[in-house]
Amino acid sequence: MQTTDHKQLWEQCRQFIADNLSSPQQFAAWFEPIQSLKFDVTERDVLETVDGTPVSRKIEHKELWLLLPSQFYQERLETTYPSLMDVAIKKVYGDNVVLYFKYPLVNGQADSSVSVRSSDQSSAIAGSVKAAPANPFVDQQPKAFDSQLNPRYNFENYCSGNSNCIARTIAESIANDPSNKTFNPLFVFGPTGVGKTHLIQAVGIRIKEHNPQARVLYVTARLFQSQYTAANHKGQINNFFHFYQSIDTLIIDDVQDLAGKPETQNTFFHIFNQLHQNNRQIILSSDCAPSEMDGFEARLLSRFKWGASAELSKPDIELRRKVLIKKAQQDGLELPEDVIEYVAQNVTDSIRELEGVVVSLVAHAAVLNCDITLDLARPVVANAIRIRRSQVNFEMVTQAVAAYFNLDSDVLFTKTRKREISDARQIVMYLAKKLVGMSLKKIGTKLGRTHATVIYACRNIEERLPIDKELRASIDAIQESIGK
Repeated sequence: MQTTDHKQLWEQCRQFIADNLSSPQQFAAWFEPIQSLKFDVTERDVLETVDGTPVSRKIEHKELWLLLPSQFYQERLETTYPSLMDVAIKKVYGDNVVLYFKYPLVNGQADSSVSVRSSDQSSAIAGSVKAAPANPFVDQQPKAFDSQLNPRYNFENYCSGNSNCIARTIAESIANDPSNKTFNPLFVFGPTGVGKTHLIQAVGIRIKEHNPQARVLYVTARLFQSQYTAANHKGQINNFFHFYQSIDTLIIDDVQDLAGKPETQNTFFHIFNQLHQNNRQIILSSDCAPSEMDGFEARLLSRFKWGASAELSKPDIELRRKVLIKKAQQDGLELPEDVIEYVAQNVTDSIRELEGVVVSLVAHAAVLNCDITLDLARPVVANAIRIRRSQVNFEMVTQAVAAYFNLDSDVLFTKTRKREISDARQIVMYLAKKLVGMSLKKIGTKLGRTHATVIYACRNIEERLPIDKELRASIDAIQESIGK
């Protein structure tokens, strides 16, 4: 049955939210733009067991659909306001509401809209009964099978760079041709926040796009462990085995979490063997390479090495720029170039940190009702990460430039106009101004050059950077070396 007054219900919900927020600015920024699309209530039959006897009863199934301006709004609601949303929706709509969001992937383009179920794993929002993890203890029909894949983690949203290009190439090869088992298993490893979860889920999503009936399952190692424990406690290990052996592509995230759990490892060992022998694809992720994993049986580690191992390292500066631009596009933002450059230079450890900084920038700009500028970015970045406290000085710049071009640093101070030395000297001037904050006059004094020469050098580098890839790569590498 379709409820016709869904807009009125949402207005009641918004009024409750407004009354319980600390400031009108918060409501205007995060809830005013949200619209109600529909609120559906239907009856469904559920089967329960009472004293060992199956009993059927009817329950109300409720779905609330909200239209958001962008994906960023969903992230904000689910991380900052889950409790408030929970109370407000329960008060207006009742219990057991499944919450759906719709938003455009490209700002202002309605044809790019996607619909997703609330991804709040704790089901805090609206008490929503989120799709349960695939149940290994019951027989499921193919159409009811939940792969547990996040639609946002696709190849189209994945930024490539030197730090992940090999892993992405292998992953796409598997996704585009699942029948080719050259890379089985695929073992992806690297530090936290570099995009492992995104990449391995992208494989599953691409496989499902090509074959919707494929039984693709994504689970974390901790979920696998808890399912095994529950099955063992209930005496349903055989059902557990049968379920996992029916999977076409098994994706297990953070497999290092099985360390020190010999019984679960033994179970996974047999499931791994069965899947591999039947040409089923296995994809694993870990925070370290198989050779560095402790607390695992040797026979299981040997199987991790059977296929292909691909490392994801910390993103280089070019990839960091790409991630910031992509994240801004997804959220319908335009980040100034100087802000992108500042964040990319200072947030170096992980992609997750970069995305978090963009979220923080948007939040600060919305609450303060101001544009995103470099002045806004500096304190946001400082709060998000621990910026290097050691002061970069002129000597550090000259040594880094000389080392990169394989020159004696003393030649930078000479009068020679050889092209390779002249170019290196101009880079020193540019970086001394940018990184050290020296005045043009002081830079000229250090290098024995006039004020006008320093102006020309800095302007020359700035004008060449957008069009000279080789120069940009050199300056990026020099800045990276100074930051180590």
